Amino acid sequence: MINKIKKMKIAVLFGGTSSEREISILTGRAVISALKRLGAKVVGIDFDGSPFMIKKAKPDFVFIALHGTLGEDGCVQGMLNLMKIPYSGSGVEASALCMNKALTKVIFKSNNLPTPKWKEVCAEDKINNNTFTYPCFVKPASQGSAIGMSLVKNKKDLGSALKTAFKYDKKALVEDYIKGTEITVGVLGDNVLPAVEIVPKSEFYDFKSKYKKGCSNHIIPPRISNKARLLAQRYALKACKCSGCEVVARVDMIVPKNSIPQILEINTVPGMTETSLLPDAARAAGIGFDELVLKIIEYSLKK
Repeated sequence: MINKIKKMKIAVLFGGTSSEREISILTGRAVISALKRLGAKVVGIDFDGSPFMIKKAKPDFVFIALHGTLGEDGCVQGMLNLMKIPYSGSGVEASALCMNKALTKVIFKSNNLPTPKWKEVCAEDKINNNTFTYPCFVKPASQGSAIGMSLVKNKKDLGSALKTAFKYDKKALVEDYIKGTEITVGVLGDNVLPAVEIVPKSEFYDFKSKYKKGCSNHIIPPRISNKARLLAQRYALKACKCSGCEVVARVDMIVPKNSIPQILEINTVPGMTETSLLPDAARAAGIGFDELVLKIIEYSLKK
């Protein structure tokens, strides 16, 4: 595969126009560095949505390092399909589905996968604070990196949390808070990576905890029962298959004490920064960063 990579021109799309631009740039830089070490001819594109940026580069393959809208919601995947250029990760349908947290949870429930109770609300809805259970999480329906997300401890704070969420999306998810151990499980091809426990230093795994060095700890293996760990890995693989995810994904879960894992969401373009979870899980499986990038390209070309 390395010899094939060396003959290819690979474009790495990063940056973009979403609220996750800053993190996408870091992911893009890390992937570009890995591809250079692998001997590939690589061009980085700080992508603004224009197909001409890709056409000008004339790549043989596109590595999508775009987080959030445009890169993770099926838009750039559809563009690349029309251009007949192979690319990394999931296709249009799975990307669009997993970007929408509410729709993803419907898929979980219909496939008997446990997930916390939720309600979807629209910006124009009349909200009755008494219809929700507290504490709860409020999240924009189609955002990543915990952007616009709030932990609401009582009904008087619900309005401001929804207002924050609606800055990023016309729809929001109000999800039951479940106390437990937060974990994530990576899926690479048909293989499940070791589960990783996430221990944020803030109240929950917010944007700062995710991306600022030293603001969270990753523990492998997670401090949960062996039964819960095996269940989490099984659920992660099933969640990816029933939602149509391909090549690579990361499934976030919460594991209540002495109970079964609850799936929160699927990330179809996982972060690849120095504080990111997927590379940590891969390392625990004996897969270095450069090999991880190589495998993502290899599996993408086979799909």
